[in-house]
Amino acid sequence: MKEDLLGEGNKLLAVFAHPDDETFICGGTLAKYAAAGAEITLISATRGEMGRRMGNPPYLNRETIAAAREEELREACRHLGVAHLHFLDIRDKTVEFIEEAELTARIETYIREIEPDAVLTFHEQWGGHPDHCAIGRATRIAYEQSGCQSGLYYISYGNMMAAPERYGYTRNDVVKIDVSGQFQAKLAAFRAHRCQSELDAWVWLPDTEAIAQFGKHEYFVRH
Repeated sequence: MKEDLLGEGNKLLAVFAHPDDETFICGGTLAKYAAAGAEITLISATRGEMGRRMGNPPYLNRETIAAAREEELREACRHLGVAHLHFLDIRDKTVEFIEEAELTARIETYIREIEPDAVLTFHEQWGGHPDHCAIGRATRIAYEQSGCQSGLYYISYGNMMAAPERYGYTRNDVVKIDVSGQFQAKLAAFRAHRCQSELDAWVWLPDTEAIAQFGKHEYFVRH
């Protein structure tokens, strides 16, 4: 398995659907590259206003959750070292209904302006949520249309790609990033997403106990 996403470059673009996607799935990787001096840009399609978690006990509602989750994402970005954050201002749970050409064009504009050395997004079939799949498809098309010569990589959940053959991939298709040095930053970002993580008791255990829940590696599949 390859162990690097950027090679000689230093610009990474992540295109996700909701606040917390960046932290819960690949926060260690973002923190690792930021600490090494990479310039990281995050695009969030929505502000997660249709999320079912409202805090524990609930303290948010449909009117207040979008602003709260935006601020939580900004705090998480500070912990992870994400330099630039952009929102596409799409309503949560409606990404799949946005005109594809319009969404693709907006993402392509960012790719052309940033000229990233690696692009991260969801797989358009295996994203696990309609918003994830839709933003992944739009990002893949935008990447191809832009003529970008950097790498496009799909995030994966947990350690499922530790054995990629089970999913029709080979070890040469997978990038394995050791994030064991970024556990503290990742935990801080988890806690920043307070309204989403308060129901997960392990996040709020003493640091050493909470960190023990993290996997040492994060995995990405090459497009």
